Amino acid sequence: MTINLARRRHVLNAGIAAGLGLAGFGQMARPETIGEGMIKVGQSAVFSGPSANLGLEMQQGIQACFDAANRAGGVHGRTFKLISLDDGYESDRAAANTLRLIAEERVFALLGYVGTPTSMAALPIFSAGRVPFIGPFTGAATLRKPFNRYVFNVRASYMDEGGPLVRALTPFGFEKVALFYQNDAYGIAVRESIEQALKTREMTPIAYATVERNSLDVRKAASVIAKSSATVVVLGSVYGATMQLVREFRTMGAFLNYGSVSFVGTSSLLDKFGDEAKGIAISQVMPIPQSGTLPITREYQRAMLDAGHDRFTYGSIEGYIAAKVFLEGVRRAGPDLTRERLIVALETMDPFDAGGFAVNFSPGNHNGSTFTELTVVGANRTLIR
Repeated sequence: MTINLARRRHVLNAGIAAGLGLAGFGQMARPETIGEGMIKVGQSAVFSGPSANLGLEMQQGIQACFDAANRAGGVHGRTFKLISLDDGYESDRAAANTLRLIAEERVFALLGYVGTPTSMAALPIFSAGRVPFIGPFTGAATLRKPFNRYVFNVRASYMDEGGPLVRALTPFGFEKVALFYQNDAYGIAVRESIEQALKTREMTPIAYATVERNSLDVRKAASVIAKSSATVVVLGSVYGATMQLVREFRTMGAFLNYGSVSFVGTSSLLDKFGDEAKGIAISQVMPIPQSGTLPITREYQRAMLDAGHDRFTYGSIEGYIAAKVFLEGVRRAGPDLTRERLIVALETMDPFDAGGFAVNFSPGNHNGSTFTELTVVGANRTLIR
């Protein structure tokens, strides 16, 4: 099944590239040395619909980092402009946005895309254009293997998250685990990571249930899981669908144990659902944004406040750190900046201390972090570590 899915992804990406007329696109998009002035950076993310907060938070963090850098005079005298386009968390729109950002907006790099299916739709386009693609908000293995020299993952992968999450949810080894996941590339990536983690404990899921992307209709999924007698549900969905599933079970009088990967949108889950989300375990791949113990979190908080945001979220700190990594790459690339020099510069981050959060890139490894930690939703919209 995994081999077939991988082949389908390859065929789909090739089809997108052909459909968008990318023959010769690499030559058209070949970068020249960036002169003095402003560097344009592109982002396609979800800014509308039921998952909009994921994109909005990521955008806020990137923009706060760029604003702080611009106030300080930029990097090598250059300032930075973020151009963000809404893809509604839909693959076809992300592909069109990516082509527009590269071919029309003439962005230097792409930063902070949100989601697996949207990032995968962009992959053949930025690869053909030889455009660096930095810090996507996804832990999918398909953006890590096979190696792509234009992709730089700042966060840990879903495979990194799967093991600790499963160990926490199945401490005794006899729990019955069901998987609830989005019916797309994101959900499949989570499913594969959890299946692998369960396998190491000689366990297998007893039920699979899905929800469509951008949908809150979870009634069928709840029925499938309820009939399975599961005691644990691992979640590979977004905050709205996740809480709708929990509500369905509570309506049935069923109180299960829940655990989610980081892409759920922790801050939105807390803000929108409060104590309804109490008890859900969530894997995190970034430092707690409200903490003042790390230099990076203090720096991020100052930049967010300066940008007019007093809400500190996991999404915005991920955007901030991704932007900080990009800016460090530009600094290391030197005054004569090209995309190729940026790539080589990023590959010297072995390691780069972003202020208590380590990023490790090399010529053969563009997966910057394996950091994960488990949190649990407590009372009054709090997180317990």
